[in-house]
Amino acid sequence: MAKRNAVVVTHTRLRQTGTVVAEAVSQLRVAGFEVAIIDNTEAPDFGVQPPCVSDDTEIVVVLGGDGTILRAAELVHCTQVPILGVNMGHVGFLAEFESFQIDEAIRRVSTHDYSIDERMIAHVDVWLPGATKPIEDWALNDITLERADRGKMVELSIRVDDVEMNSFGADGVIVSTPTGSTAYSLSVGGPIMVPHSNTVVITPVAPHSLNVRPIVIRDDWEITLDVESRSHNFLVAIDGRSETCKETTQLTIRRADYSVKVVKRFNHIFFDTLRSKMMWGADGRR
Repeated sequence: MAKRNAVVVTHTRLRQTGTVVAEAVSQLRVAGFEVAIIDNTEAPDFGVQPPCVSDDTEIVVVLGGDGTILRAAELVHCTQVPILGVNMGHVGFLAEFESFQIDEAIRRVSTHDYSIDERMIAHVDVWLPGATKPIEDWALNDITLERADRGKMVELSIRVDDVEMNSFGADGVIVSTPTGSTAYSLSVGGPIMVPHSNTVVITPVAPHSLNVRPIVIRDDWEITLDVESRSHNFLVAIDGRSETCKETTQLTIRRADYSVKVVKRFNHIFFDTLRSKMMWGADGRR
């Protein structure tokens, strides 16, 4: 029988304060897996790709919230290894299973009773002042540009496929994939986008003008972002990997030519997740 390898990604606090990690590892080993555990889920440095899991890894099981799943996504970057999320956090849009469903999750992994959902990745080029080549990074969720000084907004200029789209003052702007549309973008008024909709959303954060609104565009269009700031710098955050940049830094964002593979249950669709996580239909008033 071929050796089966699994990686369990969690965080140190969960591993030290309960038995759920040990129980999941034990169940995987009973199912015939050799299991490695990664519980250091700190975000890597900006523009730095951490080591990926080995190619012979069958699956990465994530015990944690959406932040832990984003860190796990860095471990499978540019590989064919899928991620299975078990939500140990709060809302957990990226997780397919809740904590009380962990036995079902392990059973499905052991019997290959699942499908694979490929999630779009946004590629980011960060052009620092005077640089001859960009810092390359990527996002499963979103790219955020924000003011570095709490008392001063930034002036943003946005071009789409090298055509000017808009310029405005704001606290910042979010460029989100469909996967990330239920994260920061949603909290500042952005729309929910269905996975595989071939779109991204550009969502302003506290714009100075009321006529600046989120806009959904095709994901095969390239977005260029330029920033001016009275403090002469601004913050860039890419799935939690953040850096302070000078105001002449330029970002270009486009769809990557690879994806992240996420485990899904058969016959379980995105609208099932929305109804569960956002309690749609839970209001019994008639």
